[in-house]
Amino acid sequence: MQGIIFDLDGTLLDSMPIWEDIASRYIRQKGYEPKEGLDKIIYPMSMMQAAIYMKKEYGLKETPKQMIIEVNEIVGDFYRYEVKAKPGVEHFLAEGKKQGIRMCIATASERELVEAALKRLGMESYFEGILTCSELHTGKDTPEIYYKGMALLGTNQEDTLIYEDALHAIETAVQAGFTVIGVYDDSAKKEQALIRTLANRYITSFEEETIPIGEKKVQKREGKER
Repeated sequence: MQGIIFDLDGTLLDSMPIWEDIASRYIRQKGYEPKEGLDKIIYPMSMMQAAIYMKKEYGLKETPKQMIIEVNEIVGDFYRYEVKAKPGVEHFLAEGKKQGIRMCIATASERELVEAALKRLGMESYFEGILTCSELHTGKDTPEIYYKGMALLGTNQEDTLIYEDALHAIETAVQAGFTVIGVYDDSAKKEQALIRTLANRYITSFEEETIPIGEKKVQKREGKER
């Protein structure tokens, strides 16, 4: 294994609670009652895609860029001062760095928030770089961000792992032929059974990842290590 592409929210950081109803919170601040299922609809989207959708759906006067700024203001303090790494993550990253595994982040969150959180947690030095859906003008409903991750790491698909917690992202990565490790998060609890069937392997915590990752070989689709 030469490289790892990590999702951030719900995978490395315990940050999903702030995102689960952020769209509804924002729409209510604008004086509208959000339609049922709004948060689930925008969940797979990049922030720009979500802003464009909400502007059209609710007739908001703000530009999509201004909407993103305002949403970032709502969640910014959480990333800067409160968000925590999930259990076992820092040890896992340190072990990967020690073994020479190249690692990067592929996330739907905005770069400013990601960098602020990683800096406060002392985790920024583990990664070769950060890829964001907004900067790439894509969501995780397509595998483009994972291909860009491989290019950043300088690795091939067969020697690159992807760690993801969300069903839609796991579906995309698996369909694109990547080896995917599913990571449990409360936000995807209802999809856990399906995620287990899709992912090449599944962990409930990075505390389970005790074998040095440079020595791991994942047997595709059988959920076993060999």
